[in-house]
This record gives sequence, C-alpha cells and structure tokens, in this order.
Amino acid sequence: MRFNNANEAFVSLYKKISKNGIKQQDTKALLNTGFYIENPMNRNISEVWRNWSSKYAEYEWQWYLSANPNAELIAQKAKIWYSCMDKNGNVNSNYGYQWMQGNQLDYVVEELKNNPHSRRASISIYDAKNRENFENDTPCTYAINFSILNNKLNMSVLMRSNDLWFGFCNDQYCFSKLQEEIGKRLKTSIGYYYHFAQNLHIYNNFLNKNNE
Repeated sequence: MRFNNANEAFVSLYKKISKNGIKQQDTKALLNTGFYIENPMNRNISEVWRNWSSKYAEYEWQWYLSANPNAELIAQKAKIWYSCMDKNGNVNSNYGYQWMQGNQLDYVVEELKNNPHSRRASISIYDAKNRENFENDTPCTYAINFSILNNKLNMSVLMRSNDLWFGFCNDQYCFSKLQEEIGKRLKTSIGYYYHFAQNLHIYNNFLNKNNE
C-alpha cells in the first residue's frame, strides 16, 4: 500500500481495520501490515473526527529529544503514561532515551556519510534481552532503518504492535521528525517512510468514530 501522507494512511487503515480486522481481545486488528508514506513531512492528521493534537505530538517529540525516560511531566498531558511508569516514574518507551543508548543517531549519520549505500544504518529500540524491565512498559517499536536511494533519505519503521488511533498518529509524527533530523545532518532530501506493524489495531471503544 502507498499513501501520499499520514492522514491519508490513517483514514484508509481505519476503514480497513474496521471492516476487515480480526477480533482480538478488546481490539480489531490487521496482522503483518506494511505501507509507504510518500511525503512523510506532511505528518498532520487532519481528519476532524480524529481530533488529533499536533501540540501533544510535538510535546512528545520534544520529550524524546530530551532522552529522559522519566514520564511524570508527559503523563500530565496523556494519562496512559501513568500505567507505564516504574516506581521511579521512568518508562522504556521514551524512544529518544532508547536511541541515545550507544550513540545510535551519531552512528547512523556517520555510517551513511561514509557509505551512502550502507544497509547497516539501523537504530534498535525493543530488545528482548532487557525483558526483565518490561513489566510495566514494553516498547512497541523493534527498530528503525535508514537508507539513501537516489540521493534521498528513506526510513523504515518495524513495530511489533501499533494502536492506529493514538500510537500510529503520534508515532509517525515523531518518526518523521527523526527522519527530518537525520536528513538535515546528512544534508540530504527526504524520501519515503515505510511503516510495518506485526499487529496494527484499533481498540473497540475507538471504532465507529467516523460515522460510517
């Protein structure tokens, strides 16, 4: 599947999951779903019935940039983070905290500077070797890979689990911001964003919001 922008992807996938998704616990889901967003910088979800907040998405992006795993402040914006915290208020799903481990962003930039054809420019996030820390919060994203083709920076995001309503809408905003940041550091224009989710789902209480 190919979509021009994030809003087009959201609307199409919402309809597809609502109609064809399989019932799993309190969700309807599509398994092993991948798609391209051709213009990832067009990242705002504009559908009125979604009522998406770009202000919150930008707040989450800035939190990632801080690389601070403490979620006490962002939980005041989105209460779901309270359920993810450990006893110190920290979470595993601050992706900036994850990609700063091992200086992964610097590694990606240097790898592609030295070899624009490299297949090694990857950032890891979910790591099962750290599963003893996943009691409250298991990262939804496995990895992010960057590649250069026709002088454009492309990005592929691999997710184990992705809630379309909140997760995808806010994740794609932050991931496309990351793609933009890497592109600036490489002085490269932006290509496509490929998104793959092993389980792409909508919780039952967010079905039928589009009045169709």
